[in-house]
Amino acid sequence: MSPIQPDIVEVWIFRDRTDGLPPASGSAPGPVAPGQMDRPSRPAGAAAPGIGAPAGRVADDASAGDGPMEILLMRRSPGDILSGLWQGVSGGVEPGEAAAAAALRELAEETGFGPRQIAAFYDLDQVNQFHEPSVGGILSSVVFAARVVMAAEPVLSAEHDSTRWVSPYDALGIVIWPAHRESIRRIVENLLDPERATWFELKLSGERARR
Repeated sequence: MSPIQPDIVEVWIFRDRTDGLPPASGSAPGPVAPGQMDRPSRPAGAAAPGIGAPAGRVADDASAGDGPMEILLMRRSPGDILSGLWQGVSGGVEPGEAAAAAALRELAEETGFGPRQIAAFYDLDQVNQFHEPSVGGILSSVVFAARVVMAAEPVLSAEHDSTRWVSPYDALGIVIWPAHRESIRRIVENLLDPERATWFELKLSGERARR
């Protein structure tokens, strides 16, 4: 086995407004009804873009209703690369650093979230490759997600100048890159169901929570 170190890690942050979990690692998140997510008003029967009901895990638009899930979006600061882009946490992997460790380090650096705020940490089973003109080549990224306790609020670094907690439906309309929309879909489709979510969960040490 010859693991390949990614260039970049990404972390998408979400929370449940009804969450009463104590901050912890390595335990399954509390129950969240599949498909129960916020969405803006729109005509009855109008589907949320890209959110369907794979494997019966996500309810269709007509039955989902309003829900408690919120995703954190952060806007890149003026003068930085891709200024004005709304995104999650993103940063480079240091030489010899494990991807999960890099994700947690970047999460702490860009939001201030650490073990006291993280209710659960997940590998989204998503690896992206993209062309980056600034380096003239292809970069790779590994994508994670962190569920934080309801009281958690980010303390931004200089990389971002604004934050928004939004519904998954709204987030799909705000983010630009297709890979970012895919990350949001994976959170909705896999992490709202506690039984399914346990397969994606990691300990803060980077090991799989489920063995």
